[in-house]
Amino acid sequence: MTTTSERRAAFRDLHRAGCFALPNPWDGGSAVRFAKAGFKALASTSAGAAWAIGKEDGELTLEEVLDHLRFLCAVTELPVNADFEAGFADSADGVADNVARCIDTGVAGLSIEDAHRGVLYPVAVAAERVKAARAAIDRSGADVVLVGRCEAYFMDPIDLGEVVSRLQTYSAAGADCLYAPGLKDLGAIAEIVRSVDRPVNANLTGTGLSVADMAGIGVRRVSVGGALAKASYAHVDGLVERLWTEGRLP
Repeated sequence: MTTTSERRAAFRDLHRAGCFALPNPWDGGSAVRFAKAGFKALASTSAGAAWAIGKEDGELTLEEVLDHLRFLCAVTELPVNADFEAGFADSADGVADNVARCIDTGVAGLSIEDAHRGVLYPVAVAAERVKAARAAIDRSGADVVLVGRCEAYFMDPIDLGEVVSRLQTYSAAGADCLYAPGLKDLGAIAEIVRSVDRPVNANLTGTGLSVADMAGIGVRRVSVGGALAKASYAHVDGLVERLWTEGRLP
């Protein structure tokens, strides 16, 4: 049985060199299966967690997210990185308070997004929120990895220069790892890796790329967001449709 401190130390070590895949379970069954498959760490998915209790992405309350994270940390001995959305608070002080509660669930890492309801925060505001999260982690004494996220997929078109600038700002604000979901071009992801001084997380979903491709340009960790949950529910939808219309299963 691993301790929370051991999980956090192992998770920190994963960020020091190489590249690791970080699948996103949405419930206990998926977490257990991913652990049995041999992955070294897991990351929650806000979308998958919401779907699992009959809600849509963005509809989970802080309490529901904290309960979900406690459950994931209890059902597997792997380190868990929390998709903590935008911190569930408007103010930086509120983000700090909520991050402290998130740490208490046993997570080994957590991310703070720079957008709320599809709108990017001004970069200065976003940076203060990352600083607040960093301060909360430092006060706790827990070795929790802080991920600064630029929600690039809300940009139309994506402004790579602004994404780089935002990630650099979040690094200076105390983020240990940087992430810009929405980038699908290997060249753009490589530009991020070259332009920042922290380990980079990349999302594999919809890119046609592999973990090896990401590793080849220096990405440190690769996740898939809600993709596995979405694919699983889509498969179930097909089975349910056949059961309803034909009265049979394959």
